[in-house]
Amino acid sequence: MELKRRSLVKTITWRVVAVFITMGSVYIYNQDLKESIVVSFMANGIKMFLYYLHERMWTKIKYGIKRPDFEI
Repeated sequence: MELKRRSLVKTITWRVVAVFITMGSVYIYNQDLKESIVVSFMANGIKMFLYYLHERMWTKIKYGIKRPDFEI
């Protein structure tokens, strides 16, 4: 079982990477650093929240989880 804390840390670290990807992409498109930063943080703030919920939902789904054949 994965702790909520682990899901939260995974969410935050991935979103940090995603912020820079979004910021770079928007800047390449519009050449406006301020707008790139605002769009990046807004979009990724929303995505971070939704990803956390997604992670927590998956902890309740047993699909793809194999139990060990033996117990320690």
